[in-house]
Amino acid sequence: MSHPHTIATTDGFALAANTFGDAHSARAGVLIVPAMGVEQHYYAAFAHWLAAQGFWVVTFDYRGVGQSRPAPFRQTLRGLDADVFTWAEKDCAAMVEFAAQRLGNRPLLWIGHSLGGQILALLPNRARVRAMVTVATGSGYWLENSPKLRNYVWWLWFFAVPVALRLFGYFPGRKMKKIGDLPHGVMRQWRAWCLNREYVVGVEGEGIRRRFAEVTTPILSLSFTDDEYMSARNIRSLHGFYAGAPREMTRIAPHEVNEKHIGHFGFFRKRFAETLWPSAGAWLAAHAG
Repeated sequence: MSHPHTIATTDGFALAANTFGDAHSARAGVLIVPAMGVEQHYYAAFAHWLAAQGFWVVTFDYRGVGQSRPAPFRQTLRGLDADVFTWAEKDCAAMVEFAAQRLGNRPLLWIGHSLGGQILALLPNRARVRAMVTVATGSGYWLENSPKLRNYVWWLWFFAVPVALRLFGYFPGRKMKKIGDLPHGVMRQWRAWCLNREYVVGVEGEGIRRRFAEVTTPILSLSFTDDEYMSARNIRSLHGFYAGAPREMTRIAPHEVNEKHIGHFGFFRKRFAETLWPSAGAWLAAHAG
């Protein structure tokens, strides 16, 4: 069973979270950090599976997303002050603190889906994380995206996003059936990153490059040859920023697990419980000590 929680950030924002498993008897904790615009319920099946393997698992929604969208912003995110740094330095940091308080000295592990694997370096309390699995995590630089995506992202970054932000004051992804609703600051910043060859470090500067290089947390990268968004080059580029971390890069083709498609989102679907999930679980268990 899952249990709902409300977690307060240091700036007073209330985040919606859910926990799976028993925090008292678990070998370690696992924090599942979402992709851009993806709500936490998408990860519930995988969270239940991890809990059955003896982990205590935490999922959550970034502010402005899913259940972390307060009443004044249910219809529109106009006026919600948040960017990707807010999500990392406030929201993710609060979730790490919440998990750490309940785990005591036991390890906390991180599973980052897409954006969730990009932002560990931005956390002030990142040292509390013992190991990280990144799933379909790449740089997002548009000229290195998968070939089929480039025409779409050209339209997104050079037309749809600038126009939508000016008209609505946020990105109305639900209406546009693209990504999901996102705060103005998040989409503005993400767009700038995706238009820069060096992504976040190219825009935010050498201080951010150093923060990535200072991360020593072991990383397992899981990427997929049929990812609709992230090319192999995107994947290598992003993980190259984690220059000080031990990195295991695993790239999987669907036929290797007798599937026709995995893609950017497939890993967390229940049908992979007997193929993709066990190896990730074993890696987490090995790093739980």
